[in-house]
Amino acid sequence: MKWLSRFLCPTELDRTRAAEAGARTRRARTLCAAAMAAALVLVAPWQGWWTLGLFALVAVNLATLEWRMRRSHYPEVHAAASQLFVLAVIGLGVAIDGGPASPLLSWLVIPGAIVATRFRSEVVVAGAGLTALVLCAATVPVDPAAVTDDPSPLIATMALLGCVTAVTSALMSGEILHRGRAVLDPLTGLLNRTALESRLVEIEQQARLTGGSVSLVVLDLDHFKQVNDTHGHERGDAVLRDVAYEMRKALRSFELMYRIGGEEFIVLLPGLPVTDAVEIAERVRRAVEHARPGDLELTLSAGVATGSGHEVMYERLFRAADSALLEAKREGRNRVRAAAEGIPLVPVPDVRALVGDESAARVS
Repeated sequence: MKWLSRFLCPTELDRTRAAEAGARTRRARTLCAAAMAAALVLVAPWQGWWTLGLFALVAVNLATLEWRMRRSHYPEVHAAASQLFVLAVIGLGVAIDGGPASPLLSWLVIPGAIVATRFRSEVVVAGAGLTALVLCAATVPVDPAAVTDDPSPLIATMALLGCVTAVTSALMSGEILHRGRAVLDPLTGLLNRTALESRLVEIEQQARLTGGSVSLVVLDLDHFKQVNDTHGHERGDAVLRDVAYEMRKALRSFELMYRIGGEEFIVLLPGLPVTDAVEIAERVRRAVEHARPGDLELTLSAGVATGSGHEVMYERLFRAADSALLEAKREGRNRVRAAAEGIPLVPVPDVRALVGDESAARVS
């Protein structure tokens, strides 16, 4: 699962793009589904009503996709699997409906076009290759004689697939390049404040609709000013790059990290309660402590805050997490503290039971 996740979304930008695509393309996907449903109803007197059964399978799959993604450790894998399911269902419909003579043949191109809304060009090209295999599997074995006598429908669909793949790949590459310049921190490669702001809008809306929880982790390097004062800013930049790399390694694909300035970072965790958020913060803290970034002994402190439903507001969560962070600093640094939904500080759960590390005993 991890290797597939890395192939689909190898960078922070890829991950946030895949996560945000649901809200960004909801209207387009709805219109696409409506057009397909209308077409199937109009041609049902000639093709049969069975095609609506296949459409119902696709509709249920797409309608539950965002829900499944929010509850998965690998949401991008669910998104890819969803499009594979759509491709398989349309391929089955083509095979049942006459293979190379089916009027649904060109519809096999649709999943590939939708993949481009979430994933980078390499994934789109891989999807096109898989689509070509499904095209052949749904036509040649069904009626090899028809394909031999008149391969033009199959050839035309292959050409359409190539054109759609080329155009969508070019458009998405340009969009990714533009977004990368706008939302990536040039020093660390992490997402920046701009990316955080756009993601927050979606997460706050989801929380209000579903009543779900959102956790926010604020992380700050301990005594980082001494690194710059002692070793210079160039060494300090190298240390920040190493720290960002170690923190990113300690996080899973759906756990997005943002650099909001200097040596301060945020991890945004929709759908997770405070106990899970504390475990993640502790995992990151330990990763930095053990890594010796820039060949220096360096630690970080973290504050955690959680809200749910209409209480999910960034300003409130940030203030609470920042207060918890200050408490961790006052208690001696290199530890995690948690706040209860932005109000008073509460004791952090027994992290040793969560991560099995005696060094977590300092967290309290």
